[in-house]
Amino acid sequence: MCGIIGVTGTGAVAPRLIDSLKRLEYRGYDSAGIAALVGGVTERRRAEGKIRNLEAVLAEAPLNATVGIGHTRWATHGAPTTANAHPHKAGRVTLVHNGIIENFAELKAELAAEGHVFESQTDTEVVAHLLDRELDKSNDAVEAFKRVLDRLTGAYALAVLIDGESEQILGARRGSPLVVGWGEDEMYLGSDALAVGPFTQQISYLEEGDYVVLNRGG
Repeated sequence: MCGIIGVTGTGAVAPRLIDSLKRLEYRGYDSAGIAALVGGVTERRRAEGKIRNLEAVLAEAPLNATVGIGHTRWATHGAPTTANAHPHKAGRVTLVHNGIIENFAELKAELAAEGHVFESQTDTEVVAHLLDRELDKSNDAVEAFKRVLDRLTGAYALAVLIDGESEQILGARRGSPLVVGWGEDEMYLGSDALAVGPFTQQISYLEEGDYVVLNRGG
């Protein structure tokens, strides 16, 4: 059972992402990663194995940002490698995912026929490519996200960054839990209350089929 954390606020995001991922270690995992919006463009740091390996990567290549997402992964589609670790990225879209996309093979074949090239073996990367394609059709990130959700069969909890959307995190859930946390001039998204509780004043649980748009104000 993978773990998700997202933070949009005013303070340094990487330490809080790491702290939250450590709170989710009880779920078990074989790789971990974070992504953050640096100057409006997403950068990722990922590692196989324990979170301390990810911390070593961050020590070599820090992320100076206030908006980011993180993930601990149990391998399902694809081996526990850095390439298969979340977050996954396609064009302007970077995301993390809990659950299984049951129709990913069909969607991947559709995208590959259009020239999309995949760097992982995961079902998750397909969602990133789908959303990047929808963004080519519309400048409205939320509407593009909703169209992608309509194409997905299976279970998911998603946290999404989009290049150029400097304060924004998109989230959605179907079959996998996701919570929203309110902090002081900060908002949080997590796979459970343990991930966000220490930083928040209020927590809401998304209902089945909900999607959410977060910025630091609410």
